[in-house]
Amino acid sequence: MKVYPSMLSANPCCLGDELRELAEADGIHWDVMDGNFVNSITFGAQIIKAHREITSQIFDVHLIVANPENHIENFAKAGADIITIHAEATAHLHAALNFIKSCGCRAGVALTPSTSPDFIQYIMDVVDVILVMTVNPGRAGQSFLYSQLEKIRDVAEMISDDIEICVDGGINSDTAKACEQMGAASCVAGSYIFGSDNYSAAIRELADK
Repeated sequence: MKVYPSMLSANPCCLGDELRELAEADGIHWDVMDGNFVNSITFGAQIIKAHREITSQIFDVHLIVANPENHIENFAKAGADIITIHAEATAHLHAALNFIKSCGCRAGVALTPSTSPDFIQYIMDVVDVILVMTVNPGRAGQSFLYSQLEKIRDVAEMISDDIEICVDGGINSDTAKACEQMGAASCVAGSYIFGSDNYSAAIRELADK
């Protein structure tokens, strides 16, 4: 299981220092919220760009925003390696995913808990990552929704081998293992890692190393 710590749960007063403690992670997850698609407002492209200078790790940027196509290019230029957008947030999902790839990034699509994965068959030519939200997006520290395990399994049965399933929300050592058993290859974890006294140990535990 690949592990992407969510900077949403990091100490906002010292994000750079927090980032330096995450060397064992497979990448870093940035939740970008616009106060529109969800109520919260978080990181902008300038924050991503500033922290890109600190590490060469993969930057996984999750655009939890309305009309994400208006922001894709800015975050690609800021240093994103993966850009994930919400299926519910754009009227032209295929075109938006294609635009992400044209900007040189891997393209991801996120599904909120109530979103059916049925449409995935129509975007498999342009998507690299399916992010199954195992909480409702908008804030950190929520409890894992076990109802989403079946969705992970359904997505795994639909996709080709070169598409990665990632899970995000309420991840701990037990829920990460349950998701992996259903077909997830990576996870986003916030509170579990940043609430630990040893970030590296928490990452290793999630990765089951």
